[in-house]
Amino acid sequence: MDRLTNPVRPYAWGSATAIPHLLGVEPTGEPQAEMWMGAHPGAPSGTDRGPLNQVIDAAPERELGPETVAKFGPHLPFLLKLLAAGAPLSLQVHPDLRQAQQGYEAEERAGIPVTAPHRNYKDANHKPELVCALTEFDGLCGFRDPEEAARLLEGLGVGSLKPYADVLRAHPEEAALREVLTAILSADRTEMAHTVTEATAAAQHLGGPYAPYADIAHHYPGDPGVIAAMLLNHVRLQPGEALFLGAGVPHAYLDGLGVEIMANSDNVLRCGLTPKHVDVPELLRIVRFEAADPNILRPEASPDGEEVYDTPIDEFRLSRHVLPASSGRHDLTAPTPQILLCTAGTVRAGELDLGPGQSVFVPAGEKAEVSGTGTIFRATVVA
Repeated sequence: MDRLTNPVRPYAWGSATAIPHLLGVEPTGEPQAEMWMGAHPGAPSGTDRGPLNQVIDAAPERELGPETVAKFGPHLPFLLKLLAAGAPLSLQVHPDLRQAQQGYEAEERAGIPVTAPHRNYKDANHKPELVCALTEFDGLCGFRDPEEAARLLEGLGVGSLKPYADVLRAHPEEAALREVLTAILSADRTEMAHTVTEATAAAQHLGGPYAPYADIAHHYPGDPGVIAAMLLNHVRLQPGEALFLGAGVPHAYLDGLGVEIMANSDNVLRCGLTPKHVDVPELLRIVRFEAADPNILRPEASPDGEEVYDTPIDEFRLSRHVLPASSGRHDLTAPTPQILLCTAGTVRAGELDLGPGQSVFVPAGEKAEVSGTGTIFRATVVA
């Protein structure tokens, strides 16, 4: 197995302290938003054999196993991350596989450079993702019931929000949510900024269920995404709990440290809370306008002590082992590629000692035994 050296992405929304604290190093004073573990060509992990993407490219069947290559092609299908949000991320959705393929092909035919700021589809893949909390972790996930959203908007006492509340009550769920989100994102920016300012002042005064939205507005003053966010469920995960985000589900992470895993894609359609491009017509084509309670996942324990976060896709499978001192050695050998990430204590993986935030890549079929006292997350695929 290969010890990984992992790049840290300094996105502006990142916490300056969460990842350094986990790693036991001094903060730099700059935001450290994500630590990437994988073979993404934009920021691959390093190994003693070279960048992980080049290691895999040189011998995909040896590194990934024939079953993984047959099912997903000659590349690692997932990207594992430590994600540390110190401020809200953009409100966003991801396409399903068919939508991603269609969107990518259309933009290729149109000759839009893949680096263009108004390009929506960087690749032809979908991007389901799972985030598991290591600390308390706040986020937004999926639409509220329209009646609940109407009451929340009305409670601010802002006159310009009343038409949205009326629509939410007057129409069937899908039509109501679509009409209101469309109106919010298409409104005159000056008028909407005034509405957001009024709503922010009211939210700050009211607190309680309005507190998360007041905080969002602090980071994104005047952004229409502040009002759009109020259509969504606010979720607070406890350590060990997780959220799965499927295609078309609007979401945003607000605050906290977690382990995130996703299919290897860069496709994001943004709804707001960002200075980046918002393509409203394409966004409305992708969003699933259906209300649902957030599905908070808790791991399902197997007899061997592995705790699995069950999801409906095959590009990744995330589980964890919480190892007590007396647990002995656990054999994690598998015919698929794996990344093992320690998040607490000291874990021995093969001949390598791992502390918090350290990880290894295990090629398919390579013997993988772990022991020690701590917590280790295991990322692999369903081949």
